[in-house]
Amino acid sequence: MSERRNYNIRREIRKYGSDILKSENFRSSANNIQHSNVSVMKHSMKVAYTGLWICHKFKIKCNKSDLVRGALLHDYFLYDWHDDDHRGLQNLHGFYHPGVALKNAMAEYELTDKQKNIIRSHMWPLTLTRIPKCKEAWIVTAADKYVSTIESLRLNKLTKTERIRSRIK
Repeated sequence: MSERRNYNIRREIRKYGSDILKSENFRSSANNIQHSNVSVMKHSMKVAYTGLWICHKFKIKCNKSDLVRGALLHDYFLYDWHDDDHRGLQNLHGFYHPGVALKNAMAEYELTDKQKNIIRSHMWPLTLTRIPKCKEAWIVTAADKYVSTIESLRLNKLTKTERIRSRIK
């Protein structure tokens, strides 16, 4: 990817999501792991980045503000889903966390219908009845599946600090 496109995507994320990126609750999600060694905060930022990359790459016109904000808030559940209270079949985090994320996001932000749909439907097809209804939701759903796969298979690039820490353990 060109440096220019990379710069533009990061600029768009800051433009449309600066209030979210600065919020205490969003920043606290850096303390919770999403997949393998990636925090929920970093995962959400990667999904926003990947969603915009898809739009740029395939020249898809969409509401970038809704896409970025929905992507940043799609996993806004604000708990560690790996702890004993949230693990196991009785809890089924994958099924219920979109509703928790939507509730938390609505408590802090004024959301558009598209942003609500992005958050509510991002786990489709696992959540069969919650279908993406706009192209922004489809893009975030696809970006989330791609990023989650990369993270879960540990194909994501580690930072220098993470490489050093992994050697120490």
